[in-house]
Amino acid sequence: MARSWFQPAPDSLWNRFHEKPRLRLASLFNLVWTVYVFGDLVFAEKLNPHWWLATLTTFPAFLALYAISYIRPIRQAPWFAAAVALLAYSIMGINASGGGCYMIYACAIMGFEGSPKRCYTGMAAVIGGFVLAGTFIYAWPPSILATISFIALSVGSINVIYRFNAQRDAELKLSHDEVRRLAAMAERERIGRDLHDLLGHTLSLITLKLELSRRLIDRDTDAARREMEEAEAVARHALAEVRSAVTGIRATGLAGELASARLLLNASMVQFDYVSNLPELPERLEAGLALILREAVTNIHRHARASSAEARVEIKGNELTLCIADNGTGGVNSEGNGICGMRERVRALGGTLAFESQRGKGTRVRIAVPLTAADRRLATTTPQDFPMRMTDNGSPA
Repeated sequence: MARSWFQPAPDSLWNRFHEKPRLRLASLFNLVWTVYVFGDLVFAEKLNPHWWLATLTTFPAFLALYAISYIRPIRQAPWFAAAVALLAYSIMGINASGGGCYMIYACAIMGFEGSPKRCYTGMAAVIGGFVLAGTFIYAWPPSILATISFIALSVGSINVIYRFNAQRDAELKLSHDEVRRLAAMAERERIGRDLHDLLGHTLSLITLKLELSRRLIDRDTDAARREMEEAEAVARHALAEVRSAVTGIRATGLAGELASARLLLNASMVQFDYVSNLPELPERLEAGLALILREAVTNIHRHARASSAEARVEIKGNELTLCIADNGTGGVNSEGNGICGMRERVRALGGTLAFESQRGKGTRVRIAVPLTAADRRLATTTPQDFPMRMTDNGSPA
């Protein structure tokens, strides 16, 4: 029973950090502030006779409660916070520094779970009890009580804000996954309709002609041969239509990729702006540009450390340009597999890629692809300007 008590529960905070080892490390690093439990050794002029007994009794109890608050179900966190607060009340008359330190940790644990209203109600109860005990029982100066209370409330608020930001990021990721799932479902439905429309009538026609040729082969060889030749022609035509449909299936829409990029970057706290009125593009360009955009956005998500980014599609004369820029750290001197892959895709389209990445000024990728006369006639829609411009220093204007 005791062994299972100290094993992380499935819904514990420790298990929530399973895929985020840095957060697990941070939860252990936060114990460095327990050094203030022994602050009276430095700041107090004279130690209470029972100081060592009280400190060495409550400190292991605090460490156990702190560990349990991470490995037990997260809904139980307020109870462990209340237990830590009781430690603070019990020791503050003997070890003033330790009492204040425990109270700050109690407010931090109180911010682990619950709605903001519930968290702040719990923190108010912890701080209120601390102030009442310090004022009427231990006669602490109001300035000391106010300072410790402010620190405790700030630490608890940080946990509440961080938790709800993480929850919002998770919801954005779920939205992003849902968009991809719905897009895949719509694509499957479209594929089913296209295949039914393309092959249903054609296969029926081929079947009828082959049946007719089988019946005619003994009586009229020439007529049977003509029916088989027509069936072959119909089959070849159907094969060409299927190849054309598969090309359309494999092509990723640039507008859909832009919307997907916004969801991905917004989940990473990156403001992403892009043109919403795209020109109509030929399939060969749209599929290639969508894949290039996906690679560029992936690089921003993983490496740029940016707060904002933009994508721009423009057609000027005989040239189409796609520009992706961010205001991240920049300073990329060598081109990795991502940039090399983008260059290969641009080269396959007959275009050029310019890559700029100055340290502290973000990164800008500009793709220029020449257009044929047929491409220009197809691209009849004029793109609108972006609502955001990137300034010379790489930050949003």
